[in-house]
Amino acid sequence: MRHRTIEDVMTREVVRAPRDASFKTVAGLLAEHRISGLPVVDDGGRVLGVVSETDLLHRQAAQSDARRGRRPRLPRLSRSARVAAAKARATTAEHLMTGPAVTTTLDASVAQAARTMRRHAVERLPVVDRQGRLAGIVTRGDLLRVFLRPDEDIRRDVGDQVAAALCQPRYLVDVGVAGGVVRLRGHVERRSDTGLAVLVARRVDGVVAVTEALGYRLDDSRPLPAGVSPGHM
Repeated sequence: MRHRTIEDVMTREVVRAPRDASFKTVAGLLAEHRISGLPVVDDGGRVLGVVSETDLLHRQAAQSDARRGRRPRLPRLSRSARVAAAKARATTAEHLMTGPAVTTTLDASVAQAARTMRRHAVERLPVVDRQGRLAGIVTRGDLLRVFLRPDEDIRRDVGDQVAAALCQPRYLVDVGVAGGVVRLRGHVERRSDTGLAVLVARRVDGVVAVTEALGYRLDDSRPLPAGVSPGHM
């Protein structure tokens, strides 16, 4: 079974902004397409960064402070505050954006992209080709769609994968799936095979959790007596 990659779930038609797009143009794109962020690209289509609604809101916050007569003392500002202050003065996408962009690739797995999003606390990832050019975009919602796979599809894939990994007939392990939760029942050759079966099942796209009630013929977690081989157990 081929696992789904980012190329399978991404959006190919991407709203983007050139590096010299004005503040108003960027705000207009976000509003028109009802999105919260977009990638900024250079003339060759390579991704430079991402502009989000938060980046634009720095301008609104700065204007509010100015109306109240507040003036931050720059020497005491933290790095994040200095970045926010710079964005509040920015007039083009290149200066508004957060960069360099956190991206993913066409052949990355859904799990890899999810870990990247979590690690960098971002809601979207521009997808780039081998030359770093924008090929699509993937959001948290796109990644979560993998969990909408029908239970029957998951059951079939888990059964095939487990049988292949254990090198045993498929019918020896019964696979049940309800709401993406997999339950494995039946018999395997060795005790260690129970852990392998669970690990393989967890890697199937759309699986939420795995439980097992598997019997085994050989307990290979214990050392064998001297002179006894596994084939004689």
